Amino acid sequence: MGRPEPASPAQRPATAPTSVPAPAPAAHGRDRRENVLLRELVAVYSHLSGLASQDTEVGGVLRLVAARTGAGATVLTSTLDVLAAVPDDVGDRLRDGVGATRLAQVLAASARNRRPVTLRGLDAGAGVIAGVIVVAPILVGDDVPAHLVTLSGHDERPGDELDDDLSLLLTEHAATICGIIIGRDRVVAAAAGRARRDLIEALLLARDRDDGEAERWAGHLGLARGVDHHVLAVGVATAAPAGVAGPRGRVLDLAEHALSRRAPTAVVAGREHEVVAVVPAGDIDPRALGEHCLDVIAQRHPDSAVVVGVGGRCRGPADIARSYAEARRAIDASARMGRSGRVVAFDDLGIHRLLLQVPDLGELRAFATDVLGELVADREHRADLLSTLTAWFRCNGSPQRTARELHVHPNTVSYRIRRVEEIAGLRLDSYRDRLMAQVACEIVTALGERG
Repeated sequence: MGRPEPASPAQRPATAPTSVPAPAPAAHGRDRRENVLLRELVAVYSHLSGLASQDTEVGGVLRLVAARTGAGATVLTSTLDVLAAVPDDVGDRLRDGVGATRLAQVLAASARNRRPVTLRGLDAGAGVIAGVIVVAPILVGDDVPAHLVTLSGHDERPGDELDDDLSLLLTEHAATICGIIIGRDRVVAAAAGRARRDLIEALLLARDRDDGEAERWAGHLGLARGVDHHVLAVGVATAAPAGVAGPRGRVLDLAEHALSRRAPTAVVAGREHEVVAVVPAGDIDPRALGEHCLDVIAQRHPDSAVVVGVGGRCRGPADIARSYAEARRAIDASARMGRSGRVVAFDDLGIHRLLLQVPDLGELRAFATDVLGELVADREHRADLLSTLTAWFRCNGSPQRTARELHVHPNTVSYRIRRVEEIAGLRLDSYRDRLMAQVACEIVTALGERG
């Protein structure tokens, strides 16, 4: 039997060909779109990372993010204050569209968890907010000083999950870059603040310099040349424990803020136990500035014992230390007199500059009692006589002017002056007696009921 002949192609049984199905058009399109978006995200990441190494502000990051999202981006504090925004109305649109209360809650949750939050399905109302909102905390160390909020330009439709994911990643990375920029700005501001404080300290404490160094320090601080200044100092009598920002610290912070806002051309600096302002003489009266500062403090801290001292006029930077010393002496004089809540100008102290240099105030009181006798010892019944004598000195011994000031008849003034002479044993037509009596009246006025 012979071998069978092989079958011809026409005689072979038909079999289904083996092949791989062609990809579905929709899946292929999604893959291509994903690749495009990922490449774009990598490019934006690279650009954002480059901004961190440049001298760029947060606004530069927002412009890049807003261009990618197609809608806008903003940086908000926890109290919904807008630090930066692209476009400018994004912050207002967010507050109106989301609601201030809800938006604050979202920011708080994002800060608490240190993770971004996505808001979907918002009621756009009258078209205020559309698409998806991403909120990412901006971390600076352990602090969350602000949040980056982005609005995506696409509507929430099926198949947009990829856009949402990329917006989340983009916002999170941009928030990291914002944190680097804000942290860097804080370091720079802290260094500038230290340098500024050092310059102010040098001007306040370096007296009698004539080598031009004070001029250079003043120039670095922005003090105008050829303009006279006054130094104003704000002191608080009550102190908080060391290292604790208690009531004293809060009062001084408020004083610094009030002075800076009221006198923007002044150089204002907070020191350990006071606030100092170098005020251009022509811009605002330093006494009025001090009164404004006291009013602001009284509204928030009515029980605080605050005194404002004003030094004499500075003709140049080298005089600033002298004016500051005078402002401090005015504060010290007020403290020794037991008075607070007032502005004391060194130029108004007069003879008190000398009287309050006496270490023992009891000696001053004893002198006044020796000179005026019962007028001081029995002030309850002799008050009219003592006040008349003080007014008589102010009016240069004129009964008519004294009478007008006290709203009495001139004959009444003359009668009271004679009674003063009889009770105190003085002769006011004698230069020596008149001088001692006038100094004694100044002591009584300065010390009041203290002794």
